[in-house]
Amino acid sequence: MATTSPLQPQQSPHQPQQPSGMLREREVVRNTGKQAIGTFLDSQNCYSVLRNSGKVVVFDTRIPIQLAFYALVEHDMQAAPLWDPKRCEFVGILTVTDFIDVLRYYRQTGADVITLATRSIADILADEGILNSVLAKSVPRRYNNINKQASSGELLKAVDQHSSFLAVDAEATLDRACHLLHDQSLDFLPVMLPNDMRVLATITYTCVLEHLVSNFREQRRLFDDTIYDLGIGTYGEEVVVAYPQQTLHEVLHTLHLHGLSAVPVVDETTKKIRGVYSRSDITFLTKASDAEDAVSNLNLTLEVLMSQQRTDVTTPDALHTCSTRHTLQSVFEYFAQWKFNRLIVVDEVERVVGVVSARDLVAYFL
Repeated sequence: MATTSPLQPQQSPHQPQQPSGMLREREVVRNTGKQAIGTFLDSQNCYSVLRNSGKVVVFDTRIPIQLAFYALVEHDMQAAPLWDPKRCEFVGILTVTDFIDVLRYYRQTGADVITLATRSIADILADEGILNSVLAKSVPRRYNNINKQASSGELLKAVDQHSSFLAVDAEATLDRACHLLHDQSLDFLPVMLPNDMRVLATITYTCVLEHLVSNFREQRRLFDDTIYDLGIGTYGEEVVVAYPQQTLHEVLHTLHLHGLSAVPVVDETTKKIRGVYSRSDITFLTKASDAEDAVSNLNLTLEVLMSQQRTDVTTPDALHTCSTRHTLQSVFEYFAQWKFNRLIVVDEVERVVGVVSARDLVAYFL
């Protein structure tokens, strides 16, 4: 897997102790930055993050799930809304990772994967065994820990987008869209035309972050604190990692269990970063000749799969690193260049100490 050069730290790791007045001033500036983006999100509607041109793929729930997966890959899309012709309404969302998870189910249960070729999307989503296991969504532990410390003390609950369709009106504010994404632990949020049944697009945290960066990347003083000091990201023992000798099936199970979309891959001996593996990576599928071969490939190690991955650093799931000393502003600048889905935080000898996702960056301002 290709890596990009780490960001160059913009602050010294040894800052002199500052007078209390200066600390109060920094807190004021920090709050001003959060308020500025909060106000901005509330003043913008969902139209503002939609591209001038684009396409939306919608699946009839009667089509075979394998055909739907190949259509997603062909159109280079991660997700598509599901339309039920009997009910004449949208009923959910299908993603690339859903198909991968269904293959995991077949491996776990030993069911005949040949039958998958004839099963429709509706068949799969009506299968309680699949829905309640590999397609049951988990909320990342970080966000449940944060929520338990809040006044409500309640755990976040991930909406099952396979059996319900949660969307947002295109005229709704970005603040509303961000809260839906975060509070319901969604990865994709369909945007609908007002008083219509048409889906304009699906938005993600990366879409929102791109819009924020394009509007605030010049306001350096507002975002001059480090991501670590701001508490943006996951650090220490909370970081989930994978090892090169683990099988793909083991790693995908870990990602599903922790509600994660990707995991840093580290050397088991040195603990240094080796790469990053995304749950939506379809390398093992492209190397398969049929469904049986695809299920068999779940036994491949990450070492083998990572040697076969794309090496284009512009892909959102390529490895990008930073340190705990990087400011929020420098991360904004880096995102403007690479449009990453996450940054792996490393120390001076490239050992993983944290992960900062696009969700973490957007959630900070909510």
